[in-house]
Amino acid sequence: MPEILTSETLDLKKLLKPGDNVLWGQACGEPQTLTEALVEQRAAVAPITVYLGAGFSSTLKPEHSDHIKMMGFGAVGTTRRLTKGGALHIIPCHIGQVASYIDQGVVPCDVAFLQVPPPFEDGTYSFGLISDYTRTLVNKARTVIVEVNDQVPQTDCPDRLSPDDIDYLIHSSRPAPTLEAGPIGDLDRAIAKHTAEYIEDGSVLQIGIGAVPDAVMQLLLDRRDLGVHTGSVGDGLVELIEKGVVTNARKPIDQGVSIAGGLIGSQRLYTFAHRNPVISMRPSSYTHSSDILSKLPKLVTINSALEIDLSGQVNAEQVGDAYVGGVGGQPEFVRAGHRSEGGHSIMALSSTAKGGSMSRICARLTSPVVTSPRTDVDVVVTEHGAAELRGQTFAERAKRLIAIADPKFREDLDREAQVIYKRGY
Repeated sequence: MPEILTSETLDLKKLLKPGDNVLWGQACGEPQTLTEALVEQRAAVAPITVYLGAGFSSTLKPEHSDHIKMMGFGAVGTTRRLTKGGALHIIPCHIGQVASYIDQGVVPCDVAFLQVPPPFEDGTYSFGLISDYTRTLVNKARTVIVEVNDQVPQTDCPDRLSPDDIDYLIHSSRPAPTLEAGPIGDLDRAIAKHTAEYIEDGSVLQIGIGAVPDAVMQLLLDRRDLGVHTGSVGDGLVELIEKGVVTNARKPIDQGVSIAGGLIGSQRLYTFAHRNPVISMRPSSYTHSSDILSKLPKLVTINSALEIDLSGQVNAEQVGDAYVGGVGGQPEFVRAGHRSEGGHSIMALSSTAKGGSMSRICARLTSPVVTSPRTDVDVVVTEHGAAELRGQTFAERAKRLIAIADPKFREDLDREAQVIYKRGY
C-alpha cells in the first residue's frame, strides 16, 4: 500500500535523488500540489530535470530554471512563456511517440507525479483528466507519487491505476487547471463555416480546442450520428452529446463512446465526464495509433497552422526565431484523415497574421520547420474559402491556395509562384 503524505510530510528531498528526471500528467492533469512543492523545494532537490507537455497552470516560470532543467515536447499553453524566457529546451516529436520514448528510456523517467480522482468502489483509480502517456510513466518510474484530488472527475478509463502502482499518496481538494472557452469572432465563424461543409452525418471527428474548433462545433447541431476520436477535447463536445448530435453510433469500433486522450476545458466538461460512460479516456498509443485510426471511415481531422507555403507544407511550430507551438498529434491525424475512406484532413487558419500585415499563405515558409509535409495535406481552409490539394500538381496547388489568401497578397503570391514554378519545386 502507498505511504500517505501530508502537506507537512511532503519533503521531496526524501523522495527524489539529485539528477532525477521527473515527469507528470500534462495539460489539465497537472498535479499542482506536487509541482508547486517541487518549485518551492527546488534548491534542496537540485539538480532535477523535468519533461513537460502542454501546460495550463502558472506553476513553472523561467526563473525556476535556476535549479530545474526544463525539457518540453512543445510550447503549448503556459509553457510558451518558458520558451520565450529561454528556459525550455524543445524535443520535437509526435505526441504519439512520447510513450515509446519513455518506455525505451530515450526520455528517462525516474519519478512520476500524477493527479487522479478518488478511487472507485474497488479501490482502483482512473487517470482523471489526462490519459495519454500517464500509464507509461507509472510503468517506468522508480517512484510514483500521486495526488488524489477530490475535484477531479472519475472518468471512464479501461486501464486503471491500482494501489500497488503507487509509492506515495497525498490528498488534496482544489480546482484542477481549466481552459475557459474564449470569445468566438466573425473571423472564427467564417473559417468554421468552410470547415463544417466537410462534415457529414456519420463523420468521425478529431477536433482540438480553441475558438475555431468551438465555432465549428456550433455549426454541427443539424448533423446526425457524429463520432469523436481525438487527442484532446473541450467543452463543445458536451452540447453535441446532450443534443444527440454526437452518438458514435456509426463507428465500427468504440460504438456509443467518444474517445479522447485528454479533457481540456471548464468545470462544465469535467462535471459532464464524471462517471459518464459516453466519454472514455485512452492512452496516446490508442488515440494516435495508425492501426486504430485506419479503422475509422469518414474521419475528419481538423488542425491549425501558423503558415502554409504554396506547395502545401505546414509550419505549426515556429514564427521566426520564436518557438510558439508544437508537433503534437498533427502529423498522425493529418495522415489518418487524408487516408480515411470518405474522410478529410483539414488545416484551418486565418489568412493573415500580425493585424493583417502578414499573409499566412506564403511562397516559402518563414521558418525551416515543416510540421506536416505537403504529401499529407488535404484541404486548407481560411475565411476566404477552401483549397482542396489532394492529387493536385504544384501549379494547381499554388493557384488554389492563392485563391484563399487575403486579397491584398494574391498578386504578390501569384508573381512569386511563377518564379518558383519556373525554377522548380
